[in-house]
Amino acid sequence: MRQQTTVRVRDVMVSSYVIIDGLTTVKEGIQLAREHGVKALVVNKRSDDDEYGLVLMNDIAKKVLAQNRSPERTNIYEIMTKPALGVEPDMNVKYCARLFERFGISRAPVIEQGKIIGMVSYNNIVINGMVRDD
Repeated sequence: MRQQTTVRVRDVMVSSYVIIDGLTTVKEGIQLAREHGVKALVVNKRSDDDEYGLVLMNDIAKKVLAQNRSPERTNIYEIMTKPALGVEPDMNVKYCARLFERFGISRAPVIEQGKIIGMVSYNNIVINGMVRDD
């Protein structure tokens, strides 16, 4: 019988992410997401006592496009989710998936010692973590 290895968030996360300011317009945010090939934008803290925010492309579709708001005149802070629910890099991916399910989210920043080191999503967990060749 083979012993199952524990897959950690660190093992499946992607290290590509974009951190933006909350005053960035939605149009600029979309352009940055396209340039960097990301599906979420992390909104930077304003101070050490602040928390990170998060904007997903579906937030833009629901809160800007569907409501006929102008991407040029809407700032990211108006549509972001804050605080963003972050996960620890050493968390077991099965618990990460349960956390996602419990809170109805599909991706989260990976935070180590108060700093973002990557992003993790359901896709990362399933594609990179469920079946290992180890």
